[in-house]
Amino acid sequence: MAAVEPLQVCVKEAAGVPGVPGDCPFCQRVLLSLEEKHLPYEAKLVNLSDKPQWFLEISPEGKVPVLKWGDKWVPDSDVITQLIEEKYPDPPLVTPPEYASVGSKIFSSFIKFLKSKDPSDGSEQALVDELKVLDEHLKAHGPYIGGENVTAADLSLGPKLYHMEIALGHFKSWTIPKDLVHVHNYMELLFSRESFVKTKAAKEYVITGWAPKVNA
Repeated sequence: MAAVEPLQVCVKEAAGVPGVPGDCPFCQRVLLSLEEKHLPYEAKLVNLSDKPQWFLEISPEGKVPVLKWGDKWVPDSDVITQLIEEKYPDPPLVTPPEYASVGSKIFSSFIKFLKSKDPSDGSEQALVDELKVLDEHLKAHGPYIGGENVTAADLSLGPKLYHMEIALGHFKSWTIPKDLVHVHNYMELLFSRESFVKTKAAKEYVITGWAPKVNA
């Protein structure tokens, strides 16, 4: 196989800690795709609270992740992971179309519950309901969303579940109900993958990253 030029990708730097990857689940999703495809890459860490000029020139909206693709910089983790899949189809990470939306409402439900100041607003139950749907899917089709092998849906959902577990544990002393056995097993399976261990943000940076949203 011909040597592949390392892909350049801009990702979030940990707040106040130069040189250390930060807590962006969308950045981790892209890094997971690159790791699972065994593609060489160079991660450029960006301080999002003091964005350097070179970064604003390639990402005028100041958002990460952005990936250099040919002579262009491409934003949006959905677009980036699709490009990677099309150009580097092996190993395949395509999620069966009928399972592509599994777990897609968990992240927004988590954020709503995290920011909630009213215990009776139903946001906790809404999150539990979404996790139950995931649990039932995994029970029938697991261990991963698409079956035996990890796919793009797992690489998207995994970082969000990681953030959810840490942030709700820290700010609300909340844990995923024990009876959602398949969700617990799924998270353990995903979080122990070599690609995940290598690309995840440290727990303290995840907490720091969510603090402003909790206190808003």
